[in-house]
Amino acid sequence: MSEYSISEAMKEFLDKSRLKGSVLALQIKDVWENIMGKTIARYTDEIEIHGHTLYIQTTVAPLKQELLYKKELIMERVNEALGDKLIREVVIR
Repeated sequence: MSEYSISEAMKEFLDKSRLKGSVLALQIKDVWENIMGKTIARYTDEIEIHGHTLYIQTTVAPLKQELLYKKELIMERVNEALGDKLIREVVIR
């Protein structure tokens, strides 16, 4: 029987769990302002992760347009913050 640290055990559990997206979304919400800046964070209504897709919701049309142009940058910054290349697609709603 091999030994695991608590962090390794939690990571393995989350990798196999349906809770993974929810936990990652909470992590992203905590650092969203640092990743994207105060203005974008203030007007972002919801952030969700389902599978390898990050969903960002805003009701501000100009911000929605700006986020559409920055999808690649958002994906890079979020993956960097998570320490893994988990996000493969960004959907702006």
